[in-house]
Amino acid sequence: MKCFRHFRVMGLLAAGFLLAAVPARAQSAPTSAAAIADYQAKLAQYTQLRRAYDEEASVYWDAVVEKRRARNAKRRNNEPVGLDDYVLTQPPLYAGPPRPVDPNAPPGPGPDDRPPIPLIADFLKNAAEQFGFVPQRPQSELEFKKAYAQAASASGLTRDQIVGVYAFETGGNGTYDMQAGVSPTRPRAISPAVGYNQLLSTNSVSLLAEHGGRLLGILRQKSKTLTGDARLTMDTKIEALKRMIAFARSVPNHWNEHDKLAKGTAGGIGVHAVLLDRDIGPLLQVQKLINSVRFARSKHHTAPLSAAELELMNLTGDGNGIDMIMMPAALRARVPTANFFQQSGYERNPVARRTGVVAGLIADIEGKMLRGAQAPGARDLAAAF
Repeated sequence: MKCFRHFRVMGLLAAGFLLAAVPARAQSAPTSAAAIADYQAKLAQYTQLRRAYDEEASVYWDAVVEKRRARNAKRRNNEPVGLDDYVLTQPPLYAGPPRPVDPNAPPGPGPDDRPPIPLIADFLKNAAEQFGFVPQRPQSELEFKKAYAQAASASGLTRDQIVGVYAFETGGNGTYDMQAGVSPTRPRAISPAVGYNQLLSTNSVSLLAEHGGRLLGILRQKSKTLTGDARLTMDTKIEALKRMIAFARSVPNHWNEHDKLAKGTAGGIGVHAVLLDRDIGPLLQVQKLINSVRFARSKHHTAPLSAAELELMNLTGDGNGIDMIMMPAALRARVPTANFFQQSGYERNPVARRTGVVAGLIADIEGKMLRGAQAPGARDLAAAF
């Protein structure tokens, strides 16, 4: 396969870069004919470059999909998988100018702008409005960590696995309500991922659909040990959770259907608030990791998963993760990480892009885990076991 990095329109880039971005139009000033002509010239350059890139990228990512299907078929037939079963070139990168700003466009998002990602406040608002659910927040971070450690231990996960995943996903100091990309100086999220192992909103919907009965059973058992207001609060929580589970099960049990619910409905946005509850949040995050362990066993990987291996499955999905885990070391050094992502996921994942190949990705995960494990938050989580 040819190298896709140098797509055929590179010669046009020099001309494209000479065209500066059009500044935003002053609302009070009319748009001149020269400004319109300048915009149209820039738009033509951008369109030509972007179309050529999209064509090259489509060929590359279609090849990734086809290779993945072929690998899966080989594994079903107990056939060996080798180097030729992967795309061995790096994906093309768009290096042209950004889309120019239309001087006549009304204020608001541009044609290439994505809608803002919901924030914690949105999850809470929709949970209350759609299901009457208000998460019972922990009184302290340590309370949540103890509940998380207890749930993990009861499920057979180890301290090293849990602390390692936490250290990688949060840097070692993440809070139970941490959302990807959000900080005191950065109010916009880069993902709906929340919590110690950064579950996506689609994960929350899927986990409730598949394991809601188990969660309800655990909460009902806990309710029997409570009295008075505490029991009333728990029973109210259980009823709200039942409504959320019914909603999650209102579509076929497939990831794409759960994804539509999670991202495209008020109820799906609200379901994600369960991660903030001191009883449900730890159980749901542990369930996600336990599912990965069970998946690995189903693929005849009987050795205990290291923290880095478990994170590999958490980061890329169980199927992609076990593919890399079972890959011989000689292949890891040559197979690009792009083989284990969809195009949109790869473009949003700086770790996958930076590390380049599977060996680099695994080394990066291990290094970040070692560093993050020394942070105060990770030490507190380790001590909670």
